[in-house]
Amino acid sequence: MTSQTSSSATRVGYQPSFEELGTPLHDVTFVVVDLETTGTRTTDSGITEIGAVKVRGGEVLGEFQSLVNPGREVPAFVARLTGITTAMVATAPAIDLVLPSFLEWAHGSVLVAHNAPFDVGFLKAAASGLGYPWPGFAVVDTVPLARRVVLRDEAPNHKLSTLANLFHAQVVPEHRALADARATVDVLHGLLDRLGAMGVTHLEDLATAADPVPPDVRRKRHLADGLPEAPGVYLFKGPRDEVLYVGTSTNIRKRVRSYFTAAEKRRRITEMVRIAQEVTPVVCATPLEAAVRELRLITEHEPRYNRRSKHPERNTWVRLTDEPYPRLSVVREVRAGAPHIGPFGSRRTAQEAVDALHDALPLRQCSLRLALVSRSPGSPCALAGMGRCSAPCTAVEAPDTAYAAVAQAAADALTGDPSPVVHALALRIGRLAAEERFEEAGLVTGRLRAYVQGAGRAQRLAPLARCAELVAARPTAAGGWELVVVRHARLAATAVTRPGEDPLPVVDALRATAETVEAPVAPAPACHPEEAALVIDWLESPEVRLVHTSDPWAVPVRSALSHADLAGVSGEVRAQITTMAPC
Repeated sequence: MTSQTSSSATRVGYQPSFEELGTPLHDVTFVVVDLETTGTRTTDSGITEIGAVKVRGGEVLGEFQSLVNPGREVPAFVARLTGITTAMVATAPAIDLVLPSFLEWAHGSVLVAHNAPFDVGFLKAAASGLGYPWPGFAVVDTVPLARRVVLRDEAPNHKLSTLANLFHAQVVPEHRALADARATVDVLHGLLDRLGAMGVTHLEDLATAADPVPPDVRRKRHLADGLPEAPGVYLFKGPRDEVLYVGTSTNIRKRVRSYFTAAEKRRRITEMVRIAQEVTPVVCATPLEAAVRELRLITEHEPRYNRRSKHPERNTWVRLTDEPYPRLSVVREVRAGAPHIGPFGSRRTAQEAVDALHDALPLRQCSLRLALVSRSPGSPCALAGMGRCSAPCTAVEAPDTAYAAVAQAAADALTGDPSPVVHALALRIGRLAAEERFEEAGLVTGRLRAYVQGAGRAQRLAPLARCAELVAARPTAAGGWELVVVRHARLAATAVTRPGEDPLPVVDALRATAETVEAPVAPAPACHPEEAALVIDWLESPEVRLVHTSDPWAVPVRSALSHADLAGVSGEVRAQITTMAPC
């Protein structure tokens, strides 16, 4: 598959999330803030003091302190606790004068507070009350960080005064904003020293530093360093360059970083991360290319920690055999000249589809190869006695012409309209349900579902598998075009054009450089069946336009796809139960 990218979209007005910043902690400007208030609720309390310290790389860059007139009396118990009285704040500036100065002073920094929801909550409420948009500061709360690294035998609790004593803060907290902010600075530095030994070295690390992630897993976060923030595929590799796991994402770096956080709860994947030594990215032009490359890499490397798509050779098909008296057979490969449905993920599911056809059609179920006219009559089986097989094995004087009609009905059910099979099984399900034989009804429903899905899959694959080349385009959000070249259902090339660029020359270049694909035997595609499904899903998505096709690409109106949800069957079953249920 070739891939060409004319340009990458420029993200205008994009504000990176806290997890995407990627700044070493020693380069981050922190503003450690503390507030004193008249109460604990923003709805009926006001700010009486703001104190903050600006630090970077362990160096104090500045301080901010101001009393604030809350516009109400300071309760006596608050005055006793903080020492701030109503008289002290009576002549202080109101919050509408203090808050703009603080927000400007703290602009571009990361806010830090001990029990940050309280302090930041009051600041947000004040901004909202004044009609100011909240600047969207990244926020660090020292309380959960302390819970992560400070053990109970070191400190009985995680109060600011307790932690300040533990980390030998130069200032003792005294319920005054600036003094408490200064103490919090020393606590922050003490926590960062401990977190550094756990692999927390960048700003985005702090977003998940309080997560219960094993230290050996967290230390692997450096594997995401330098990965691109672009769509594509990533490969976790272990010793001797073994590919352990293959994944895909619209943002490779962000997705890989999530493996080292509490968001990853799969034990197998955590085990994989412990083994991993490297992550290799493969940037792709489009999400479709990324999904296809992921599938191909999984098929190629068979990573032990990927569960799906590793063994396409295990897919099975149901074939109507090419012989005088055809029968159904579960096979691995598709052969020319015979109707097929599938592929099925397992032989068991394929057998369920076979059983569904046998329930509806009087096909022979023996595995013998029969001549058109036998020299000596065979011994008819029980199915012949029940009228479910015309017993072509007994034809000695002339061919069994009745069986030809049965074989033609089976071929039509495989490649065309499945309604006769669907209706026959729906009647049987209805009878079983009316007789309250629900377990048997469930078994027949499972067979019907397997057949309908297998037939629909083949009817969906076959037209594209026969198509030597198909070119399609879809507009991108940036104003360009996402182009694909598909050959026999395999993605052969893809590209993205720039906004305003004429896409037709790019289409010509893609067709000239696209992968050469040999024609398969339809309905089997010239690729992994899951890749063909990805391509078809993309082609059927909204806004896709066909640019060129060498062969017709169409599905019959009365195909198995019209019964895919079995809604019609459900209606028939309900009608049967109503008709047959005793009064």
